[in-house]
Amino acid sequence: MKKSLILLFSLLIYTTAHSQKDKSIFNGKDLSGWTKHGTEYWYVEDGELICESGPEEKYGYLSTNKPYKNFILNLDFKLEANGNSGVFIRSHVGGDDGTTIRGWQVEVAPPELHTGGIYESTVGGRGWLIKPDPKDEKHLNPTDWNHIRIEAKDDKITSWLNGEKMVELKDQKIGEGRGSVALQIHSGGGIKVRWKNIRIEELD
Repeated sequence: MKKSLILLFSLLIYTTAHSQKDKSIFNGKDLSGWTKHGTEYWYVEDGELICESGPEEKYGYLSTNKPYKNFILNLDFKLEANGNSGVFIRSHVGGDDGTTIRGWQVEVAPPELHTGGIYESTVGGRGWLIKPDPKDEKHLNPTDWNHIRIEAKDDKITSWLNGEKMVELKDQKIGEGRGSVALQIHSGGGIKVRWKNIRIEELD
């Protein structure tokens, strides 16, 4: 009950602060405006975007066709099964297998696995750049919907989970990036994540 109230409060804050420049980038009907990478499953059901492990149990991505640099991204996610996923910013997906990604991931994962932290997946990248404080890991609701907000402004990235600030990072390399927003499904199989209310506000 308490976590549900926290989520409701965070969504109320978001709605109150909603900008006219904020727009939906998922239409709730199909994958228009997005490109699928890999053999894992991405589909729409009852207005929700769902990613689910396929038989190859490899990494998979769904990236926006439009690149972004400075923005505020808001979305809701619900973990099912293992739930190991993420939201990439300023990313590029390609390579021989079509699923090699360059960019920075704001983690979405099961409890105690650093949701809201920032991981660099660029080939030869630096791995974890910042993790949330352990006490903030409790803001994740493992069985219901969560709201994540990501602000990317030049070389600074900030994330919030259910209205609570998780991390803030200034990094020159990130500041030089520009590319797609991409949702991830982790390798290993047995993963399912639901997404909805995916909205972005481009910043000057």
